[in-house]
Amino acid sequence: MFEGIVAGLTTALSVQNLIMVVAGCLIGTFIGMLPGLGPMSIIAIMIPVAISIGDPAAALIMLAGVYYGAIFGGSTSSILINAPGVAGTVATSFDGYPMARKGLAGKALAIAAVSSFCGGTVGAILLFGFAPMLATVALLFHSAEYFALMVVGLSAIAAFAGTGKVAKALLMTIVGLMMATVGESALFNAPRFTMGIQDLQSGFSFITLAMAMFALPEAFHMVLDPKRSSRGADSGGEIKDLMITRKEARTIAPVVARQSLQGFLIGVMPGAGATIASFLGYAVERNIAKGEEQAEFGKGSIKGLAAPETANNAACTGSFVPLLTLGIPGSGTTAILLGALIALNVAPGPRLMIDRPDIFWAVIVSMYLGNVVLLVLNLPLIPYIAKVLAVPRNYLIPFILFFTLMGSYIGQNNATELLILVGLGVCATIMRFADYPLAPLLIGFILGGMMEDNFARAVNITDGISFMWQRPGTLILLIVGVTLIFLPAWRRRRAFARQRAKARQEGIADGD
Repeated sequence: MFEGIVAGLTTALSVQNLIMVVAGCLIGTFIGMLPGLGPMSIIAIMIPVAISIGDPAAALIMLAGVYYGAIFGGSTSSILINAPGVAGTVATSFDGYPMARKGLAGKALAIAAVSSFCGGTVGAILLFGFAPMLATVALLFHSAEYFALMVVGLSAIAAFAGTGKVAKALLMTIVGLMMATVGESALFNAPRFTMGIQDLQSGFSFITLAMAMFALPEAFHMVLDPKRSSRGADSGGEIKDLMITRKEARTIAPVVARQSLQGFLIGVMPGAGATIASFLGYAVERNIAKGEEQAEFGKGSIKGLAAPETANNAACTGSFVPLLTLGIPGSGTTAILLGALIALNVAPGPRLMIDRPDIFWAVIVSMYLGNVVLLVLNLPLIPYIAKVLAVPRNYLIPFILFFTLMGSYIGQNNATELLILVGLGVCATIMRFADYPLAPLLIGFILGGMMEDNFARAVNITDGISFMWQRPGTLILLIVGVTLIFLPAWRRRRAFARQRAKARQEGIADGD
């Protein structure tokens, strides 16, 4: 193992591979900033380029750089224009965009960059030390555990609901689950709920739905509310407060530590990935926050921004554990990377560490180098990137609409997607006026399909629902999910009981 690590360091630190790291990070960062062009699309496009390089280690280092560079840069559009084109950065917009609206776009981008760096770095260190052992743990997760994990994710909707909106959040989650059933499922080839529309046979596109839920309503609000400023009430077009203060650093430090570990472990599990890690990271931090800190979530909380950014980058690194050590893709992006490995005549699996230690360890070492490169590239650009919000509204609204429509069209290469986008965008705008939270709908849509597929497989394997209590891991996760469902209601009842007791004591004191 020591000889393999030395070989990997030598390979990763060669001039050619350092250039590949920088090139991959640059390409991934700028592609991630554009709504609709996520890592899956750009990696698929870059595979012929990677094959033409000839050196498998250099090619994989470049593709890995594109992958985590896209996730790293995907936070920019979420924070600045509320258009999360990558699933892993949806949760970033919940608090990142409100910060930008307050004139703190520069600080939001800085917190996102530093949190992403910390999450990716901790993930790389854990990958470096525990990859073989974690691969064995990942094999313990079957369909039953993945179903329970999806239930945990859905049970955290209260974290996205806001005060007094739990019922509305539950309703929106159900709508999202219903939308996830449109089209053909992984187990049945017959189309469902398509209403005879052939373009819906593959279901709704995530990119289209994300743009319709966040970007389009924001553009419509700018048009419908003439008094609404495009750059925040107090910003005045000036990009200020770029530095993270010591107090803010102390506030987000425990969040970064927790979500680096949690995000990495979720990324290790095949099929989970950065999206679930970011949602669960946000939900966990929202639920453990107290008092004013909890009320600040969804309104520009630095904890609410740091949590998903840390978790999704740690999960990206963790997803390489099942890919490299087991040959199992943990997400759509790593499935494309698996195809690239095969095209480069590299067989992923338990023997990769033994047969090609130079490639195995070089990719891992390059992840840490890539995170350093991304931080060095992004921090100096923050003042210039943040100036997007200083663009006058007359130009900003067409800018948002252009990238929204372009991202939706490129994602499916189908003009019908534009009609679906506009229709869903109008509905989302109405729901936003009615004060319905839109994030739970997207969560239900993302997790619904995976939950259905894993539930069906678990039922087929056990010939019933007995898997829920026969497998200890599944039972523990389901108990956690049920606890998360009832925890907010219990907290509210306890707070209400305390208020009543306090009022009663004050009444007795006044009577005396």
